[in-house]
Amino acid sequence: MKKIIPLLIVILVASCSLNAQETKPETNKQFMQINTVESVIAGGLGRSKMVITNPDGSQKETDLENLFSMAGINFKNIKENEDKLVRTLKTYTDEGWKLEHVTSFTLSQNDTGAGGIFMTRYLLSKTLEKKGF
Repeated sequence: MKKIIPLLIVILVASCSLNAQETKPETNKQFMQINTVESVIAGGLGRSKMVITNPDGSQKETDLENLFSMAGINFKNIKENEDKLVRTLKTYTDEGWKLEHVTSFTLSQNDTGAGGIFMTRYLLSKTLEKKGF
């Protein structure tokens, strides 16, 4: 019994010091999302948008160009949309946001494939360290 008590004290002290070393600062992760919705309706009749949802739930919409004109695929519009998206992503990554995940899908209005949308979601995160005293 006399040998067990000092052994328990040593184990208790060792475990307390290990727990003190493993303490990590608390973190708070914020998320935001950027959605691009690009119309594939011919003739420029569709509507294309970029919607940014901030961590507080507020949203900002920006117009994008339609992918099709009367003559078919409009590569100038595709380039303009890509430039706008890349500038937007660069702005946020410069502010410390990290691109976590990208999801894309298409939706066709009917079985013939006439019309529809391309939609891409960009999930961004930012870790903020809580400062304590």
